[in-house]
Amino acid sequence: MALKNIFKQDETDTIINRINALSPNTSAKWGKMNAAQMLAHCSVTYELVYEKKHPQPNFLMQAMLKLFLKKIVTSEIPYKKNIQTGPAFLMKGEKDFEVEKQRLINYILQTQQLGEAHFDKKNSHSFGVLNIEEWNNMFYKHLHHHLSQFGV
Repeated sequence: MALKNIFKQDETDTIINRINALSPNTSAKWGKMNAAQMLAHCSVTYELVYEKKHPQPNFLMQAMLKLFLKKIVTSEIPYKKNIQTGPAFLMKGEKDFEVEKQRLINYILQTQQLGEAHFDKKNSHSFGVLNIEEWNNMFYKHLHHHLSQFGV
């Protein structure tokens, strides 16, 4: 079953509407993050694409990530609840809900506006070259997982 296409305007709108349905007090159905931390956590996927704030994994680490995590992250298989996350994705301390919400929405809009052709065969931070389907699955599945975690 193919995942919804995050590069399509209607799906981007749906995801943004789900984000806008959150409030700072929205409780998670599972996990330890609050809503603001979850939004910041979801932005890390986009930081790895658009920002230079996370160190590039060395050759050996990237080989390990490709071998053990790439399929989990880029396939259509949903994430399990309470799955362990990478160090860059761990959120500690308080986050500003409105700032994190707008930041994530801006990343989603930027990605949609660039379009799937921009990402086809583009090198990812951790997994090497990805095709359009892999990029879509990585973006959409992560957002869907965490928005579902918060009931939106």
